[in-house]
Amino acid sequence: MTSVLVYGAYGHTGRFVVAELRERGFTPILSGRDAAKLPGGRPASVDDPAALDRALDGVAAVINCAGPFAATALPLAEAAIRAGIPYVDVAAEIEANLDTLALDAATAVVPAMAFFGGLADLLATTAMGDWAAADEVHVAYGLSGWHPTPGTLAAGRVSRDRRGGKRIRYAGGRLEYRDDALPTLDWTFPEPLGTRPVLGEFSMADIVTIPSHLKVSDVTSYMTLDAANGLAAAAERDAAETFVVDVVVRAGGEERRIVARGEDIYAVSAPLAVEAVARLLSGRTKATGVASAGEMFDAPDFLRALAPHVTVEFS
Repeated sequence: MTSVLVYGAYGHTGRFVVAELRERGFTPILSGRDAAKLPGGRPASVDDPAALDRALDGVAAVINCAGPFAATALPLAEAAIRAGIPYVDVAAEIEANLDTLALDAATAVVPAMAFFGGLADLLATTAMGDWAAADEVHVAYGLSGWHPTPGTLAAGRVSRDRRGGKRIRYAGGRLEYRDDALPTLDWTFPEPLGTRPVLGEFSMADIVTIPSHLKVSDVTSYMTLDAANGLAAAAERDAAETFVVDVVVRAGGEERRIVARGEDIYAVSAPLAVEAVARLLSGRTKATGVASAGEMFDAPDFLRALAPHVTVEFS
């Protein structure tokens, strides 16, 4: 069976990825920084290139689930490039994704292949369809709640530190760093969610992945206010949240809308990442080298492959 190394295999998302690989017929090779959590695995420190090279020996691909990705993404991606194997990560850190997309490689490298970053990129690319360009892409996240893991909170702190505490948005074809507060407004989600208060310009990895290959002036993300308030502290995940990702693309006077629905924003990253690896290893790609999900893959076909984890409605 084809072996795939999972770095950060003992983490919350990593465990979902390991289970998904097994279900899909792959052999997961467990790796990460903490040898005590990897009996029988391949521990390796990200500051030890030789150890990373040994960990990747003989595997077909690597999925990086270990944040903060500011520390792990480049070392793991560069090790995969040396080994000549595909690299996929589930990073939601904007700065880490910018770092990875700036790499120069012939080997396939796909960052943000997760709920934040990859899913909205696939949705926006599908909605764009035959349009060569768009004026605006809006990505609204309707979550029933958000109980972040400690890893999510740690990654968020690293991102904020890297940009000096400023917030970030993508407007006028470029990233902007700002000191003002996020705007609050109402967003009308499809039923049964309906109209909900959201934080505007609640920027996630989508503001990196989408404009990395789509010609669009503004990319704006929104988060339901209740879910955003849940980021205040880590909490025990006693129940998985449900989600609606509502993507609106506008060009001139026309508008296209696509909606994805599902459950558990952490668990759903596993089929996204594993499907990406399956396509990379079987040659079902549209691009080579370093690319985000919407550029690398046939977006509508990829979304169909996510059923039953994600249901998609396009209008």
